[in-house]
Amino acid sequence: MEFCPECGAMMLPNNGELKCNSCGYVKGSSEDSESYKLSGTIEEHETVTNLGEVEDLRSTIKETCPECGHDEAYYELKQTRSADEAPTRIFTCAKCKHTWRAYH
Repeated sequence: MEFCPECGAMMLPNNGELKCNSCGYVKGSSEDSESYKLSGTIEEHETVTNLGEVEDLRSTIKETCPECGHDEAYYELKQTRSADEAPTRIFTCAKCKHTWRAYH
């Protein structure tokens, strides 16, 4: 297996040469092209999981819910304004799931 010196993608055989399908770089192959065979395809799929959405992993704080009065909430910090301003605290009630925000 060889990788493209320009972009780092895998080089594949193409008419006796090795060609990068990403950037188009071509290198003459000194080896027999039979030694380069593809045995399958790779399908692209999303594997990113936002663990913050899993209830058991979110941070909790004692904060009274304005909707139901429960005294525990999940919270997260998000930069909703410019970078030189304080982040926004976003709360979600652990009981009724009501969401509200507080600015620092």
